[in-house]
Amino acid sequence: MELRFHLQDIEAAAKAFWQHFPAQKVFAFHGEMGAGKTTFIHALCSLKGVSDTVGSPTFPIINEYQYPNGRIFHIDLYRLKDEEEALRAGVEDVLYSGELCLVEWPDRAPGIFPPGTIGLRIWAIDRDIREIIVI
Repeated sequence: MELRFHLQDIEAAAKAFWQHFPAQKVFAFHGEMGAGKTTFIHALCSLKGVSDTVGSPTFPIINEYQYPNGRIFHIDLYRLKDEEEALRAGVEDVLYSGELCLVEWPDRAPGIFPPGTIGLRIWAIDRDIREIIVI
């Protein structure tokens, strides 16, 4: 899967994403600071019907949102040093919960992800264009 889109078309890109991954549960978003990980995750949550405000979970590490079919966990591992910290924060339990998990900065704790995790890389091509590929 490869998505290249203008930010004004982010909703269409999110729709294409969910159509491509209808049953997968855990997604690991790699990308530099400012690449658009949180912005894209916000669009993904919106399409699933999340009505809560979707923000970056940098400080709480895990944000939980309700949607009509269950829960979405938005996880940001940026502040963690290693897998041990992720385990103490309960990240592994959430990743194996069977609920949708959208994870930013997964490289901070690569060994805790379940089999079948979809790895994605997002780039800011320029101010207005983003590209996402499966890695």
